[in-house]
Amino acid sequence: MLGLVVVAIIGFWALYQRQTVGEVATDLSSKLSDKLDQLWSIAQTSLQDRKYLRAEKALLTILKVDERNASAYNRLGILYAKQQQYKEAIECFEIAQSLEPSASSLHNVGLIYYETGNYDNAALAFEQALAIESEHAARHIAYAKVQEKLGNDKRMIEALEKAVELDPIPQTLTILADAYDRTGEVELAQSLRERAAKMIIPQGQNKIKQPRRVVM
Repeated sequence: MLGLVVVAIIGFWALYQRQTVGEVATDLSSKLSDKLDQLWSIAQTSLQDRKYLRAEKALLTILKVDERNASAYNRLGILYAKQQQYKEAIECFEIAQSLEPSASSLHNVGLIYYETGNYDNAALAFEQALAIESEHAARHIAYAKVQEKLGNDKRMIEALEKAVELDPIPQTLTILADAYDRTGEVELAQSLRERAAKMIIPQGQNKIKQPRRVVM
């Protein structure tokens, strides 16, 4: 009888211990999540305030805890790009892309290659980004700029026409008009400028919204 009582006590104790371990694990997970949220906030605020060293430390700490965090690598790439550390920026964007394929990572890589004059690689990166996500006019404009550098006027015009199709605002129309001018399409350029002028709202009324920037 005593043996049965002891067994029952041990059984209850073991059940209690399992529950306690589970509670501890949940508590640790919650604390870790709170810590990561705090680090993300520090990184974001520091980037905005151009406190790059502080932002870098926060992002590297996040990666020590979660080494497969593609978003952290992407942000770290942006940080390095802002400081013109292009080699490090490309490495971060490529790691982010390998962990979690996205148009944003590829677009960022393309921007760095463009900035450093590597236009062939920039064009390839933009093409890959557009293959994933092609509804942002800014992506097509970036691709058009690369094609202009490569001397591919036809592709440049096609990309800008697509940008206008997606976001027909004065700024985009003007960019295409300028491209038409450079390729000898003077009448088309003039037509677009007239169209853009009609869209401009007089002072005192609501302004035309600026083109949306690609989220990185």
